[in-house]
Amino acid sequence: MDVVLFDMDGVIVDSEDYWVEREREELLPAVVEEDVPVSEITGMNYKEIYEYLDSNYTTLVERSEYIDRFEALAEEIYTEHAELMPGFRDLLEALHERGVRTAIVSSSPPDWIGTVTDRFDLAGFDEIVSAEHIDGPGKPEPAIYEHAAGEMDVSPAECVVVEDSEHGVEAAAAAGAYTIAYGTATNDEHDHSAADEHVSGPEELRERLLALCNPD
Repeated sequence: MDVVLFDMDGVIVDSEDYWVEREREELLPAVVEEDVPVSEITGMNYKEIYEYLDSNYTTLVERSEYIDRFEALAEEIYTEHAELMPGFRDLLEALHERGVRTAIVSSSPPDWIGTVTDRFDLAGFDEIVSAEHIDGPGKPEPAIYEHAAGEMDVSPAECVVVEDSEHGVEAAAAAGAYTIAYGTATNDEHDHSAADEHVSGPEELRERLLALCNPD
């Protein structure tokens, strides 16, 4: 395979660690009356999260207040806290040296993705796809990966996807991509059974991607 599609949060940067903490301790208690497992919303587009919460729980604030809270957290996490995953820059360079094309496929909006790529000087992605680029539901539905594959002029079956969240894994698998679940301490409660394989840590991810992508 010569196309790799990377989720951003929890794969490229460790922002998911901060999102889980802030959503559990600050955001969800302020937005819904009931206790909500963070895993239920991880990987979803933040605007779709409110619709999900409003449909399934008792919301305590209006959508506009929720959006303001979420965007303020995003600004803090991406500019002050999130760090590049160990070895990711070297992995990206190794893939590009093999002629492998790469893309970011994220539920985050374009400006958050841009903050990450600018802050860490990540260049060379062939495409950057946000959930806000598609006309359809975000993860866990497959539309975003179907769209991303189309932007790369391949079918989803010709792509390797690296995802860390249950919703992201489900989206990639449903699209028909070869799906690698990237396990971390933050997502150990997620159901990754839809993935084709599971890896733990940057060294194992590098080993598997280089084996799968143009090994000759």
